[in-house]
Amino acid sequence: MTRGNVALGELFHVGSSKRVLKSQWKNEGVPFYRGREITRLPTNGCVNNELFISESDYAEYAAKHGVPYPGDIVITAIGTIGNSYVVREGDRFYFKDASVLWLKKGTAVSSEFINLWLKSPQFFDQLDKGNGATVDTLTINKLKSVLVDLPPLPEQKHIVAILDEAFAGIATAVANTEKNLANARELFESHLNAVFTQKGDGWVEKKFGEIAGFSQGKQVGLQEQTKAPMAGYARFVRIVDYTQRTDDIRYVPDPGDKYHVTTDDIVMVRYGSPGLIGRGIAGVIANNLFKIAIIDRSVYEDYLSLFLMQKPIQQYLSTRGSVTMPALNFSHVRELVIKFPEISEQKKIVLLVDRYRIETQRLESIYQQKLDSLAELKQSILQKAFSGELTKAPDRALAEAGV
Repeated sequence: MTRGNVALGELFHVGSSKRVLKSQWKNEGVPFYRGREITRLPTNGCVNNELFISESDYAEYAAKHGVPYPGDIVITAIGTIGNSYVVREGDRFYFKDASVLWLKKGTAVSSEFINLWLKSPQFFDQLDKGNGATVDTLTINKLKSVLVDLPPLPEQKHIVAILDEAFAGIATAVANTEKNLANARELFESHLNAVFTQKGDGWVEKKFGEIAGFSQGKQVGLQEQTKAPMAGYARFVRIVDYTQRTDDIRYVPDPGDKYHVTTDDIVMVRYGSPGLIGRGIAGVIANNLFKIAIIDRSVYEDYLSLFLMQKPIQQYLSTRGSVTMPALNFSHVRELVIKFPEISEQKKIVLLVDRYRIETQRLESIYQQKLDSLAELKQSILQKAFSGELTKAPDRALAEAGV
């Protein structure tokens, strides 16, 4: 029998830390966590932290306002919200106000049970209710008001044990699948590198600047960009279009052919991810991209694109510029040595690598679908656990899901 719905504010004192000024941040001392560190904590129980506060400031906060104590929960509240962590014995840290909220344990409730509930659909459904969209800020009052269907303490502990066992199995399956995904990508890179290292007779070496010209994209202010196509506008091609395949397509006033790329053109990222190769999008390229125009017709575009994708080439390009700001300029790419056979052989190489690519993409699709299924399984188990429907033993539920 359950106690019924209880507001989270009745179980914990919900609040935040006291403000820590930026001038108080240090390079050593007591770890000072933001949302990104709280997000990483549950994985390893520790993070490679960059920010600290002094021992004296920590002692003052501890004396006047308290500091995180074992059994308390901290939860991200801005941006990616809802990533929570139960404070453990031996933890010693402070955290940024507003971006992280603090649940101080005040009753005989299982913090582990509440922490799992904070990851459940039941929690997020209450956050989104009445907003019409997923919220990106979690307030103290909102967190206080969410309702937990709270069973007696022994049942809370039993549910935690079931979920811990189930999630351990899912974590193992995820790790194995991610390893398989990485292996598939490494195998493709191995095939790609092997093709270009087994150089035969008749191969030629030329500097990149001898076989292609380079032109920088156009700088366009945010105020000139629009999300709706208009007369006299063209698609704005940015780094994100190649790296994330975003749905956030932008359009800008068409400046003429100088900055245009076609779907066949090779585009290289200048900074952010220097050396990254993109193709297949037509429009006006941004100023952090290069357009590569082949002037030596003994080089096939598809071959050149593959050659530039080799791991050693990508590593070379990614380290150009300063340590703090890796970036490419024309001199970096002009001096790069390109090796190629006669054009009919280049086309054979492209066909061979395309077969490798198709098989790799097939494997990647299989492994990604499995990862998506495991994420859905975890949410399904959480939904059932906090609805009183988790009747199957974890091993049976996992077996039926193919884990």
